[in-house]
Amino acid sequence: MDNIRNFCIIAHIDHGKSTLADRLLEQTGTVTGKDMSAQILDSMDLERERGITIKIHPIRMDWRAPDGRDWILNLIDTPGHVDFHYEVSRSLAACEGAILVVDAVQGVQAQTINNLYLAVEHDLTIIPVINKVDLPAARPDHVTEQFVDLLGCDPAEVLRVSAKTGEGVPELLQAILARVPPPRGDLAAPLQALIFDSVFDAYVGVVAYVRLFHGSVRKGQRIGLWRGGGDYEAQELGWFRLQRLPQGGLTAGEVGYIATGAKDVREVRVGDTVTLAEPRCDAPLPGYREAKPMVFSGFYPTATDGYNDLKEALQRLQLNDAALTFEPESSAALGFGFRCGFLGLLHMEIVQARLEREYDLSLIATLPNVEYEVRLKDGQSRLVENPALLPPPHELTEIREPIVRASVITPKEFIGNVLQISLERRAVQRKLEYLDTERVSIEFDIPLAELVVDYYDKLKSVSRGYASLDYEYKGHEPGDLVRLDILINGEPLDALACVVHRDEAYQWGVNLCRKLKELIPRQMFEVAIQAAIGSRVVARTTVKAFRKNVTSKCYGGDITRKRKLLEKQKEGKRRMKQVGAVEIPQEAFLAVLKVER
Repeated sequence: MDNIRNFCIIAHIDHGKSTLADRLLEQTGTVTGKDMSAQILDSMDLERERGITIKIHPIRMDWRAPDGRDWILNLIDTPGHVDFHYEVSRSLAACEGAILVVDAVQGVQAQTINNLYLAVEHDLTIIPVINKVDLPAARPDHVTEQFVDLLGCDPAEVLRVSAKTGEGVPELLQAILARVPPPRGDLAAPLQALIFDSVFDAYVGVVAYVRLFHGSVRKGQRIGLWRGGGDYEAQELGWFRLQRLPQGGLTAGEVGYIATGAKDVREVRVGDTVTLAEPRCDAPLPGYREAKPMVFSGFYPTATDGYNDLKEALQRLQLNDAALTFEPESSAALGFGFRCGFLGLLHMEIVQARLEREYDLSLIATLPNVEYEVRLKDGQSRLVENPALLPPPHELTEIREPIVRASVITPKEFIGNVLQISLERRAVQRKLEYLDTERVSIEFDIPLAELVVDYYDKLKSVSRGYASLDYEYKGHEPGDLVRLDILINGEPLDALACVVHRDEAYQWGVNLCRKLKELIPRQMFEVAIQAAIGSRVVARTTVKAFRKNVTSKCYGGDITRKRKLLEKQKEGKRRMKQVGAVEIPQEAFLAVLKVER
């Protein structure tokens, strides 16, 4: 075990984490020549396009150091985005060290600090690294000062590398060997291993990515899961290269995989503990919690015959993403679809993009919303994910909404703009501190519902792209909230129902009615668009009817003849309104996303 080093790379999005991993693989000779490509561990097209890591990809590097000693380096690549906070925490729990990468131009960002706190919580050895030192705008001395303030380390401990050119990477490898402690474990104890990710394989079932803390496991042995229940056979196990590399067994300190043969990825949960069926270990590893969806949206196929295709696609996607939840729902306006639960807004975008790309589907996604806790007058409480299912106001005593603690790091000249857009969204400022002479950290509590719609886009706009955001769930708190319904000719449009703060309900209703008036085509009869809270209408607008000039044939003569014809037309339009259905275009359901706050 003295020759093993388990470490991960943590960084803010786009600070060069995946490129640095490429250089480490090259330097250790793990990947050579024709196998090498940019961001080699980011295997999905979406990851390469967006420049982010979505799925964890561990890899084992067997390296002979210049002094002739052989080392085993296990790199666990982690997602950087806040939505995947839990997966990052489990990846860190599987390591002894972390390389903290910061861009030499941008400096320390919100997720840098969040991931650092997570690494410190897990008692990891931190190796501070400044990347992109080859850029003309690089400020390595300034970033070194930030590291010293943040970590209290010696400036000489901060390494300077260029992941693009490979400069400084040999020194980084030596620092990993020197500073990261080897794993500690008891080979004779019963098996105790942490699952930090799992994927579904059509041939061998669910494959658990594991880090062994104690004991060992061999192919063919029966294994058990603490929380998943049930026993499985270790059908195949081994290490990670670019593909899985089967071995006869795994021992304490190693990182590898175990093919369980399980048919459902939800049985093999991230954070669970693997042990032998007999003898079992005394206790599970700490830190396990179930992935809980925070953002919900309705997915509907644009073609009515696409329901079964969407269902099959979601089932197949769920095989590799246990955090995705879905259940059938129907809407009067959009037909049959699914109410899906996601970890956050980025997770929702990724799932939607994968469904449209990999399964060739055309989808309508309703306004993302959050899970509300409602207290009823009979004393019961209920969780509601869909605003259309919120009980009527006379049955409620309280609506509680999820609140998050958000942290924004911004250059000081944008403080006013950031505070303005935050306070408009009902944020409560908790802390404001200067990180250095140029940048400020602002912490505030804000309803998650205000954050998921357009806050991030607005933040990037008002800070010219310099501000960074991070947040974590704090709890549900009561709020003065109401359900705003949109009625078309008196019929509620369930897909556009939303929960808003009472003070914002009127303005939201007016803006939405105006937007819908532009998008709903004119009919032969008037179309009334209304926004209502319960039975009280708070905003209304009307799409005027087409007017056919029925009096054109009445040249000259008495005005009463014209009036008679117009009355006859009015009666016909009234009858038409009773039987005529208003076709709502798909753009109308996206209108709610484009309403200016």
